[in-house]
Amino acid sequence: MSDIAPAGLHHVTAIAADPQENVDFYARALGLRLIKQTVNFDAPDVYHLYYGDASGTPASILTFFPWKGVHAGHNGAGLTTATAFGVPPESIGFWQNRLTDLKVDHDAPVDRDGAEVLTLRDPHGLVIDLVASPGDTRSGWDGAAGIPSEHAVRGLHSVTLSEAQLEPTQRMLSEMLGMSLSSEAGDRSRFVMPGDGPATLVDVAAETRGRGLQAGGTVHHVAFRAPDSATQLRWRQELVEAGIDVTEVKDRQYFTSIYFHEPGGVLFEIATDQPGFTVDEPLLTLGRELKLPPWLEPSREQIARGLPTLQVPDDVHGNDR
Repeated sequence: MSDIAPAGLHHVTAIAADPQENVDFYARALGLRLIKQTVNFDAPDVYHLYYGDASGTPASILTFFPWKGVHAGHNGAGLTTATAFGVPPESIGFWQNRLTDLKVDHDAPVDRDGAEVLTLRDPHGLVIDLVASPGDTRSGWDGAAGIPSEHAVRGLHSVTLSEAQLEPTQRMLSEMLGMSLSSEAGDRSRFVMPGDGPATLVDVAAETRGRGLQAGGTVHHVAFRAPDSATQLRWRQELVEAGIDVTEVKDRQYFTSIYFHEPGGVLFEIATDQPGFTVDEPLLTLGRELKLPPWLEPSREQIARGLPTLQVPDDVHGNDR
């Protein structure tokens, strides 16, 4: 077993279709803060939109590559098939009523692993779970979009990996990523990362629907937290020595990253906590205008001209706007 382990989930990145619909849903319907408007550094003709809490704290972040007109994907083996956020236990009813009023596709709450879970789907089909989390003391994004602070989404809770074969993925989580098997129920097993913090759970579920198709409405990758670059490099060395194909360290402006696939096909990332999202704009005005890394700044005019215009509603800026 590895002597290093993630401090929790860092972020989840998914693929969306129309970027304005994406902003309207996550900033207004779910009340997450749009913390960064930038581009996919590997394909700068496409936005990369980041959502999270007030400052974009690791473990609160959901990001999107929105391609207008992208064809729809579908969940199945080899994909992250659900992304879960924590909410206060007394807030499930509030969210059920809110989703009904907004005509958001959702299911009735169910009990899963001893917690009440409300499953919804965003406008492009991405599956989001809202999980009643009594021990989650994070504040979320306060007062945005008319959502009372006591009901605000707190941050990431867990992810579900769907696999044709469970054992190879389970072995990587435990032996290479330092996670422990917490519970098993039927065809679903839960792994937990060390520590008492939030966003430390990964569920592995048996998949019978066949191979998934990664496109619109599906998760692109799951990122885990490394506290610093030194830990990230140690991790990379362990992965290389284990024969895993892992990328070089990539500069993502707000963190550095390495990427590799787990045996079932899900793309994993290990991302550093620093330098964070205030490296190129003040905390108060996060997410209000397009930001580019220094190496793309010379192409700003061309990049901006090719991107759709985004309208960020005034009522999503929270209580410190």
